Amino acid sequence: MSEKKMAIIATKGTLDWAYPPFILASTAAALGFEVQIFFTFYGLQLLRKNLNLKVSPLGNPGMPMPMAMDKWFPVLGTAIPGMESIMTMMMKQKMKSKGIATVEELRTLSMEAGVVMIGCQMTVDLFDFNPNDLIDGIEFAGASAFLSFAGDSDITLYI
Repeated sequence: MSEKKMAIIATKGTLDWAYPPFILASTAAALGFEVQIFFTFYGLQLLRKNLNLKVSPLGNPGMPMPMAMDKWFPVLGTAIPGMESIMTMMMKQKMKSKGIATVEELRTLSMEAGVVMIGCQMTVDLFDFNPNDLIDGIEFAGASAFLSFAGDSDITLYI
């Protein structure tokens, strides 16, 4: 019987969207899946050596807000200068108080579990990424190379 495969396409580069691909990938790898994550467009931010990820409350209506702010604080208020930094700080504090691993820890755990991380070469070229700014141990490829793996995968996720 062949090994199960999971293909993940990571397209978002914010703190809250960094967790799903790494949690799912590390869990699948621990369960014996062969896993690849294809980081494209803003998702490529998740492969930077120095992560400076922020939460983007604007346009994220499902985000639970402290003090029931989602009930009384206008959505437009999340665009006030400084709100992104405040929300990011609050999210990081909450995660730390709950013992949630950091993105860096989950990323390292995923790599140690054998998850293959692929940076989209087109995105690297498009946004003038310097490969030296990205973590070691990743691969660079185009969509067609990743799709050959994804096409044979048991599970394919777009995050």
